[in-house]
Amino acid sequence: MLYNWFQNIIFAHPWFFALLAVLPVMIWWYLKKADRQEATFLVSSTASFKGSSSWKNLFRHSMFVFRCLAVLCLIVAMARPQTRNDEELKTGEGIDIILCLDVSGSMFAQDLLPNRLEAAKQVAANFVDSRATDRIGVVIFSGESFTVTPLTTDKEVLKSSIYNIQLGALEDGTAIGDGLGISVARLKDSRTKSKVIILLTDGEDQGGRISPLEGKDLARTYGIRVYTIGVGTDGYAPVPITDGGGRIVSRQQKVNIDEKLLRLIAEQTGGLYFRARDNESLKGIYTEIDQLEKSKVEVTTFRRYTERFHPFAIAAAALLLLEMALRYTLFRKFP
Repeated sequence: MLYNWFQNIIFAHPWFFALLAVLPVMIWWYLKKADRQEATFLVSSTASFKGSSSWKNLFRHSMFVFRCLAVLCLIVAMARPQTRNDEELKTGEGIDIILCLDVSGSMFAQDLLPNRLEAAKQVAANFVDSRATDRIGVVIFSGESFTVTPLTTDKEVLKSSIYNIQLGALEDGTAIGDGLGISVARLKDSRTKSKVIILLTDGEDQGGRISPLEGKDLARTYGIRVYTIGVGTDGYAPVPITDGGGRIVSRQQKVNIDEKLLRLIAEQTGGLYFRARDNESLKGIYTEIDQLEKSKVEVTTFRRYTERFHPFAIAAAALLLLEMALRYTLFRKFP
């Protein structure tokens, strides 16, 4: 803790440290003065001097040590040690964003590691961290749709809700229109200038209460841009299943993504369509969307200084008083 305190110390007047050159001069002068005061004479025996050396003789230089320490503390105090605390206030015009994630059974596929859903959750959480002033919500869909988190700026709540998404929470299927529709419903009353849906799926629409084209038209009506992401490799992907004996085995499943539909939804709402074939490309897609949808952020930095010279000034005064007290009491007979 003390180490961290010293790490954060800065000095308002560091040029006062040039006065440290006084200390070597003081030591030289003290030693020279001590040599002049010592006398030598010849004696036939030292027996009579035994016991004449006392603790006072041993510690008579302590007064000079205290004086040097007092000067050192005084110089440090004059240099004005301080600690600095920086606080940032972020304000600006944010964007309202809904992350719409497919949680159908095919998201178990392991062409992305450890599987499609876990990879999607990780990049979504990283995306949340990168959006300083935006409100973000989370919607999941499979055979039905559900709002996990309404629009909020609480990043910790958002990330916790994303990490807690599990496959099998909803009826299986791929109702892209329902996921898109409920995402629009969460954004339609927003008063922000920019409203965005990032829809991620790995399959083809299998029907729902709202068709994908109806969801697309609703998004256009409310001025919502939709970025669509198709997740999955080309050809076949390994999917873990449980066999008759209760063992988990891997089965190759064909990747069926309706790219034509996803591209149409994106293009007609002012967004873009992306294809994620592996973890790295999925990360790159969210990074690109992050760059495309920039918020206006103003960062105001408040810098506060706390003076830390008081302990050094007090120590200097205490050391000088201690030297004076010793000089005129215990060591008053010493020069």
